[in-house]
Amino acid sequence: MDGAHIAALLITFFYRAMPDLIRQGRLFMALPPLYRISAGPLSDYARDDAHRDELLATTFKGKKVEIGRFKGLGEMMAAQLKETTMDPKKRTLARVTLPESEDEIMDLVERLMGRKAEARFDFIQQNARFAVAELDV
Repeated sequence: MDGAHIAALLITFFYRAMPDLIRQGRLFMALPPLYRISAGPLSDYARDDAHRDELLATTFKGKKVEIGRFKGLGEMMAAQLKETTMDPKKRTLARVTLPESEDEIMDLVERLMGRKAEARFDFIQQNARFAVAELDV
């Protein structure tokens, strides 16, 4: 939840300071994995619960596994962050997009940057899940 809150604030900053960056489709969020799964020398990362279940049913089927869950980027070692979130060959990116209407954009900016923390929290609760179809995997 903290990461989604920070992302919402950063996206709003980019919108206010450099809106064309978003309009041109040039702003992305790098999405770190939620899980590290290992069995002996074999290890892999899962981006979400569904991916974890898929890896357990395929790559790690029948193996005794250890599953670690990351609560945030601060729990990852620098080498893990580089491998999973920064490496262009392995990272998962989500393109930041804007609503079509200028009124919708202004309403969104107000909810994310306004004085009412509850509005920000509600937005994050409803929108912090990323659709797999929208990801650059």
